[in-house]
Amino acid sequence: MKDKQALVWDNPPRLYTGQTEYMFSSNQGGEADEKPRLFRRLGRALKLGFTYDLNDLFKRHKQIDDELLEEIETLLLTSDVGVDATNRIVGGLTARLARKQLDDTDAVRQALHEDMSSILEPVAQPLRLDADKRPFVILMVGVNGSGKTTTIGKLARRFKQQGLSVMLAAGDTFRAAAVEQLQQWGTRNDVPVVAQPTGADSASVVFDALQSARARDIDVLIADTAGRLHTHGGLMEELKKVCRVMSKQMTDAPHETLLVIDAGTGQNALNQAQEFKKAVGVTGIVISKLDGTAKGGTVFSVAENLSLPIRFIGVGEAADDLQEFEVAGFVDSILRG
Repeated sequence: MKDKQALVWDNPPRLYTGQTEYMFSSNQGGEADEKPRLFRRLGRALKLGFTYDLNDLFKRHKQIDDELLEEIETLLLTSDVGVDATNRIVGGLTARLARKQLDDTDAVRQALHEDMSSILEPVAQPLRLDADKRPFVILMVGVNGSGKTTTIGKLARRFKQQGLSVMLAAGDTFRAAAVEQLQQWGTRNDVPVVAQPTGADSASVVFDALQSARARDIDVLIADTAGRLHTHGGLMEELKKVCRVMSKQMTDAPHETLLVIDAGTGQNALNQAQEFKKAVGVTGIVISKLDGTAKGGTVFSVAENLSLPIRFIGVGEAADDLQEFEVAGFVDSILRG
């Protein structure tokens, strides 16, 4: 696999803590303080779209009736919530209306909160790392421009804050700036980056990185890959090759395959996820750039149709703007801004 010399941008690894499992949880240092700030940012974005339109509906309708529910249905569909999730939410509202349980807009808002939460709660699963698998290998996949490399940098920072040693593999060998971008994140986070020149075989880079991570007893290896359209069969086959190469060194690697989805892609996100899931067995979702959309409905569509764990949401470009997915705060941001 070593047709080209791998380069390692080195930083001293952190010592292994000896725990048997690591999990990002809400009581991490600084995490509780970060949540309100990040959800406020998300709420400000949504106030320009879904939240504003919902409040406008409530102002215009003096009665809670079928006409209001029809307009809520339209709003959900145009906010990328998707047909299946919309039908489920509106069905719940219709049943409550028939039982005369929707006396006012506060009751409607509460019903929306309950039904939206019921869609999201089964997939709000934090990322767990099995420390018996060292390194714990995370493969990052997604289409061009989804935010994979930035998400890798944010993940590396979070792992470092957990006291774990981290290594990055610059597997995006097609985009000239990708290696440089990952090296910058490596420098910022004080983690080594394994890379080869632009145009090298991506599987070779990942092979070298995994070999190096095992030799150095690294806790977590995060592998970048080139962005690719889910409709491009050849590039999807290349991802399968990367997985096969990993498994030659560690039979169960990668241990987590994270698909990064741009929240602004709307219903196309479903097609992306389904194809990546078929190709490489996606095990978790990161929804990025939620601060850049006034809709936010993609999260519900993904949750309702794919049943894949949503690990994180991204709400900004800063290193700390990666939020473990938490249902109550997210739905509050959707409904109240």
